[in-house]
Amino acid sequence: MRPELHLSRRRLMLAGAAASALPGMAFAAAPTPYGATPSARQLAWHGLETYGFVHFSINTFTDREWGYGDESPALFNPTDFSADQIVAAAKAGGLKALILTAKHHDGFCLWPSRFTEHSIKNSPYKGGKGDIVREMSEACARGGLKFGLYLSPWDRNHADYGRPEYVTYYRNQLRELLTQYGTLFEVWFDGANGGDGYYGGAREVRKIGPNYYNWPSIVAFVHELQPMAVTFDPKGADLRWVGNERGFAGDPCWATMDDGPYTEAKGASGVRGGSVWWPAEVDVSIRPGWFWHAYEDAEVKSAGRLQKIYFESVGRGANLLLNLPPDRRGRIPDEDVAALTAWGKARRELFARNLADGGRAQARNARVGHAAANVLDGVRDTYWACDEGAATPELTLTLPQAQTFDVVRLREHLPLGLRVTEFALDVWDGDWREIARHQGIGAQRLVRLAAPVTTRKLRLRVLDAPAGPAISEISLFRQPVLVDPPAIQRDREGLVSIIGDAPGLELRYTVDGSPPTRNALRFNGPFPLPEGGEVRAIAVEPAGGVTSAPARRAFDVRKSDWRIAQASAPGAEALIDDERGTVWRAPVPALVVLDLGQARSLSGFTLQPAWDRPQGAGAPAGYRVATSADGVTWTAAGEGEFANIAASLAPQRVTFARREGRYLKLEVTRAAAGEAQVAFAELGVITLGDA
Repeated sequence: MRPELHLSRRRLMLAGAAASALPGMAFAAAPTPYGATPSARQLAWHGLETYGFVHFSINTFTDREWGYGDESPALFNPTDFSADQIVAAAKAGGLKALILTAKHHDGFCLWPSRFTEHSIKNSPYKGGKGDIVREMSEACARGGLKFGLYLSPWDRNHADYGRPEYVTYYRNQLRELLTQYGTLFEVWFDGANGGDGYYGGAREVRKIGPNYYNWPSIVAFVHELQPMAVTFDPKGADLRWVGNERGFAGDPCWATMDDGPYTEAKGASGVRGGSVWWPAEVDVSIRPGWFWHAYEDAEVKSAGRLQKIYFESVGRGANLLLNLPPDRRGRIPDEDVAALTAWGKARRELFARNLADGGRAQARNARVGHAAANVLDGVRDTYWACDEGAATPELTLTLPQAQTFDVVRLREHLPLGLRVTEFALDVWDGDWREIARHQGIGAQRLVRLAAPVTTRKLRLRVLDAPAGPAISEISLFRQPVLVDPPAIQRDREGLVSIIGDAPGLELRYTVDGSPPTRNALRFNGPFPLPEGGEVRAIAVEPAGGVTSAPARRAFDVRKSDWRIAQASAPGAEALIDDERGTVWRAPVPALVVLDLGQARSLSGFTLQPAWDRPQGAGAPAGYRVATSADGVTWTAAGEGEFANIAASLAPQRVTFARREGRYLKLEVTRAAAGEAQVAFAELGVITLGDA
């Protein structure tokens, strides 16, 4: 998702929501809005905060991230699909809505579209009478969740993709989805567009121009048929991409943007004082990939990791879109449900009690009808406001008794715009002491303190604001004890280390596949695992006995006996040093040959993308792979593409028919965005398990 797009000033026509007085307060003079403000649908979207993505399609059954478009609909056959189970898993995680991938890049439709045969109507599911979109829509309604849809603009199956006829087809499908499945809260348009595909048998590369879809007209079409549905990403849309798929927004993350070209850096942080209200949506998967893969069952993000993502997205004023991929049954896997349930429980415990309740708020400057006390009433539409000339006021909370807290939640009244540029928080312990300083509040600012503080008084100081602040909430909370699963690592020599996320934790582990308990082996130092295997571990907080969810990590053979036999550019040793921070960079096409030191039973290879690629170097996109017993005679093992590698950065896993070999040759045939050079971090082989 790389939106190489410009904003349009026409979006300003969509913005603007005036502050309204509460009943009985018509006499209160509301401040004049400052700068860009949200539309009604954007304001409603801000209130959701967290919701889910459901990536489920033909890729679930082909083990791919991006389908090529030539897959048979007969492959789509979930054995026990349950939309209600998916909704229940989302609700356990505290999510408020779900967005379903009605059609991904492969063009396969999860509803019986009358405009294509490449759909669920030609699959074995329910004898061709199934409609996953309808089942999900109805389950969301039963479960009290809002419903949204993803419709990929790119279609690698359709014969007319890249021609005007396809845009008509796309709009026809969009009309079906907008008119047949109830009220939608969001319509999601992916930024991946154009490239190679099946295209009705043509099997060629097709490129499109920047105005191919006429995005402003499509966005207007959505708003005509679904007035309260926000649109994601393209020109004229309501929401912007945050610029990464790793689960964090910039700090600060302004909800406004300028009219200049989109960049990933601006997507992450926004533009202070920008003329367009275009807030960020943070999309991230609970697993490394977007679709379900069995080999990722051990890599589900823990409750602690999800909580960190929450603070770095929702806590910075963005909304969080968490992907929950169903497995081949058509259900959210047990590992994912467990993580969601623990995360939802932790958030409910965090916000269960506002420690500022019963307190008194005071400020030297307050508008009539907008008193300081409004920050404590729990009502989003009321707020403390100052005179226009009072841009740097202070507000003090006095609590009935001393409270211990480590999270402060602040909100601005969004219909009046983003008014606070910088603020500080102080506590009273005989004198005022600053405990935090940040830029930006917006929809929500969660200040997570490094350690709990105990006090009866908290002071908010507005340090910089172009207009008098309008603060709707100040709340105080205490985080529950949440022990995160430990990290399991192995170095190049095959030594395994287990690392807790806090000092003083007791670490227990197993290597025989059994679940770790408090009676399992205690980790006291690195241990050898040269030929690979699976390590499972837990962390225990000794004082209270709180135990983490189990961590799992599978390792293949160690790399200490490997060497680079051949490479098209120097520095390829970085690919076998087991360090994700080191990167090999080479001109495209790039070639590297691994010598494994001895013959191995090979069934595939793994590739770790670079977290930070050098400027001018792209992620690998196309590949050819071969194996050899002697480094002279080679047997082709396959060729293909690395899907979504530039955005997701998840490890890529490519399997092939098992064979004996000592050497593996990888050719990177092209870079993801057509760059002349390619860069990636690690290369490995698959010797364990089935191909």
